[in-house]
Amino acid sequence: MADAVSAQSSPHLHVREDWLALTCEEVLEPDLPIVDAHHHVWDRATGRYLFDELMADIGAGHNVIASIFVQCRSMYRADGPDRMKPVGEVEFINGLAAQSASGLYGPARACAAIVGFADLMLGDEVVPVLEALKHAGNGRLRGIRNTTAWHADPAIRTNPIPPPPGMLADPRFQAGARQLARHDLSLDIWAYHTQLDEVLALARACPDTRFVLDHAGGPLGAGPYAGKRDEVMREWEAAMRRIAALPNVWLKLGGLGMPVGGWDFHLRAAPPTSAELAQAWQPYVMTCIELFGPQRCMFESNFPVDKGMFGYVSLWNAFKRLTMAMSGPERASLFSACAQEVYRIGF
Repeated sequence: MADAVSAQSSPHLHVREDWLALTCEEVLEPDLPIVDAHHHVWDRATGRYLFDELMADIGAGHNVIASIFVQCRSMYRADGPDRMKPVGEVEFINGLAAQSASGLYGPARACAAIVGFADLMLGDEVVPVLEALKHAGNGRLRGIRNTTAWHADPAIRTNPIPPPPGMLADPRFQAGARQLARHDLSLDIWAYHTQLDEVLALARACPDTRFVLDHAGGPLGAGPYAGKRDEVMREWEAAMRRIAALPNVWLKLGGLGMPVGGWDFHLRAAPPTSAELAQAWQPYVMTCIELFGPQRCMFESNFPVDKGMFGYVSLWNAFKRLTMAMSGPERASLFSACAQEVYRIGF
């Protein structure tokens, strides 16, 4: 377990393929169409997750028809103005999307939609960056995400480069968010449950902007929140209820494989089964669906971040177990249709 323990110095866990192989499951409902609404691609000290690794997971047995890439500071340009360096990430991912679209690597369309990075603290001056990103995406750019998950306690960290506090409430950030609506782009937001009132205020201040709240609203379970799951649950649910009342906010269900959530599956002798994951996540996932409705929720893998705790097959099996009692149209929305609508993925 040395790798798992040493990885605690990083916000991301190391992926241990040999450990993941200790838990093998048959794919449940292999014909159910899935759009993986949130994953990354990178080459970092914590591991490489590039085209081959992504396609191996997508092709593991579930019927993944498409995926959505979300920014992660991958392959930025080495030269040029700082504000334009993130264009390199979209150029790179668009190339992977074209590779997948060739059909030579299977029927799935990886990175069919791209969520890139543009510094919204530029306010209205972000427009030239958005235009460059859209050009680089060749019609695949659908949204923007900034690094906004912040907490004062150093035990609560999910970004290699933490953001400054208060960004979501900054008038410059709000001005940049309003520009997204004018460019037909959504705004993905990753925030901890302690920031949800800021998310609420931002979404109210930008009613024409489509917001996608990542990772089930970030209920924390580490640092000062360790052992306080019931208390956090009450605070998180109350804040999520307020946000769900806004018609311009959608929700991603996933991202529950990060240590900041208080989960420690990575410390076990073998990875968790889908039944164990479903049992652990049931209160969060079902509360989200109840509050937002299945038409505004979409499942995500958050790989390779969450891959440090469980495998791709077990993850999607867990989501399938959690929703088996729901209707066909409701499940279709959760697993594919909502993501296709919000990120405008057509076939």
